[in-house]
Amino acid sequence: MTTVHPIRRRTGLRIAAAVLAGATVVSLAPAAAAAPAEPVVTATDTAVATATATATATATATATATVERHLSVELRPELRAFVEQGGATAALAEVRDHGRPVWRGAAGTADLASGEPARIDGRFRIGSVTKTFVATVVLQLVADGRVSLDDPVERHLPGAVPGGAGITVRQLLNHTSGLYDYLEEPQFLYEDEASLRSYLARGRWVDYRPQDLVAAAVPHPPYFPPGQGWHYSNTNYVLLGMLIEKTTGRTWQREVEQRVIRPLGLNDTVMPTSATGIPGPYARAYAKLPEGPADLTRINPTVAGAAGAGISTAADLNRFHAALFGGRLLRPAQLTEMTTTVPAPLIGAHYGLGLMRYDLPCGEVWGHTGGIPGYDTVVLGARDGSRQFSLAYNLYDESDPKRTGRVYDDFVARAACGTDARASAELRAIAPAPGPLG
Repeated sequence: MTTVHPIRRRTGLRIAAAVLAGATVVSLAPAAAAAPAEPVVTATDTAVATATATATATATATATATVERHLSVELRPELRAFVEQGGATAALAEVRDHGRPVWRGAAGTADLASGEPARIDGRFRIGSVTKTFVATVVLQLVADGRVSLDDPVERHLPGAVPGGAGITVRQLLNHTSGLYDYLEEPQFLYEDEASLRSYLARGRWVDYRPQDLVAAAVPHPPYFPPGQGWHYSNTNYVLLGMLIEKTTGRTWQREVEQRVIRPLGLNDTVMPTSATGIPGPYARAYAKLPEGPADLTRINPTVAGAAGAGISTAADLNRFHAALFGGRLLRPAQLTEMTTTVPAPLIGAHYGLGLMRYDLPCGEVWGHTGGIPGYDTVVLGARDGSRQFSLAYNLYDESDPKRTGRVYDDFVARAACGTDARASAELRAIAPAPGPLG
């Protein structure tokens, strides 16, 4: 019987796309769609490369990598490695220099049944990258004087969590609240074939209210007193979604749409409520079972809520990152607060208010990572906009997490630091041990 290797996979989010897969840097798409508005700076040719990816013992996918490239940026081998070596069925990425797309590519198969190739403009579930959108809205409310970062949670959400009078909004945003992560609960995990089958049949369709997710966390003791440590907890951002709704009278999804998505023209980004599908072109997500791939593209995103329900594209995530650090979404005071960090040793980084900071040999990079069943995402870039990149891949075969981790590290190092060979070694040096992260 074929062994299932879910590696204590969450049915909700993962802190880091790569770490849960054993990588050494932590972090956390069907009809035609228009290409990005900006022209892509390309060389004189469009490179097309073909790779072969084995999906299961009974299903083999042919992976075609289609890229538009700039002479100074070439990531075809690193992107194709996700499919050829890293256990993914599809991967896509876009790199920008000073706001202009200079390279983008897609590798692998969007649909194992039809053999349709993955598309550069494909949409994907962004998992915890959603947190940066939510944090941006909270900081806009701070700028409007409707919320203070040092307000106790109890002031806005009375009775929502025990000890809410001693937990501040800032501590929710930077994961220093100590609140237990609801995704540590067994009902949100699958760690063997039986629990995976249960999730595929029933668990992924459950409709959760934010209060249900918080209720799963509050019976557990906190990790530490508020402000006395750091621990990634999706409960924090579910509460922030509730705070947005309480403050504005509108859902967090509506506020993100009105305050971020529409002003920036992020036409391929949505914050769904309970809709189980992905609008527009996308690559299907799969789970590995003995009899072959099981399609898990459709899930009820309420399991993630404000902690990770979003859907986007590589181009839109790069636009969002550029607008955020370019001052189009936040006033200087709020952007300063957002980029004020605390040590986050569990993920080998520093954490601000909905942002991660990694210190690489070539400089700081800022952004977030995300994971939700079948989809892993990272968006990172320099604060000055000199380099940004977004990557999404559909991890299917988790039997060799170290190999997936090496592939991830190599891509991130190359995308962030170019030819700086020290970067990949640095990424591996800061690695936490792989484990059941959220």
